[in-house]
Amino acid sequence: MLRALAVDDERPTLEELVYLLNADPRIGAAEGASDATEALRRINRALESGPDGPDAIDVVFLDIQMPGLDGLDLARLLTGFARPPLIVFVTAHEDFAVQAFDLEAVDYVLKPVRRERLAEAVRRAVEQRGATLPPPRIPVHEPDPDHITVELGGVARFVPVDDITHAEAQGDYARLHTDKGSHLVRIPLSTLEERWRARGFVRIHRRHLVALRHIGELRLDAGTVSVLVGTEELQVSRRHARELRDLLMRRP
Repeated sequence: MLRALAVDDERPTLEELVYLLNADPRIGAAEGASDATEALRRINRALESGPDGPDAIDVVFLDIQMPGLDGLDLARLLTGFARPPLIVFVTAHEDFAVQAFDLEAVDYVLKPVRRERLAEAVRRAVEQRGATLPPPRIPVHEPDPDHITVELGGVARFVPVDDITHAEAQGDYARLHTDKGSHLVRIPLSTLEERWRARGFVRIHRRHLVALRHIGELRLDAGTVSVLVGTEELQVSRRHARELRDLLMRRP
């Protein structure tokens, strides 16, 4: 199976890419690096380990626009290695495709990354490595409205919506918080707000969606409003404060 390294300076994107790669049965292991310098150190270790060593890397899924050394710079450095890993560029920009293929990239995947498109990039990398491995697993759909599917290390888990205390916006992603931990899903907070409004979730801030049943306290301090959800205190924006207070007053 292919051993993969994903490189992206945006943490939510990096985590999602690693999750998707680990969900593909043709990927034996996938790990992440948050910038090109960290990736270069990891690739150097892989080359020292050798192609069959425990630290080997077969393919790098590489963002282009990153602070400092960018993805194209890193790819150029790798072309000077005796046995460089394969390169798949993963970027939000179409403008660098010609340069990418001049550097003999296996594929050029545009963000936001779709599972099927990433699977195609993996297939091309497998073919170029000369491997024959099983096709990618069919994605699991939501089992019912009472659960949401999250993926951790290639394993799909069904989290009860009632267990979610609040959701936090992270770009086009949302981090779901429960008493047992948190999960990153590729769903905008606005989508979750619409989907879960009837289940008692309310927007208290542009970054936070909270389940009313999990609010333990409403706090007023020098003109600021906050709520206590479990052990975490979350700020309430002025535009949402009155609606939230009215909802809490009417709560059974």
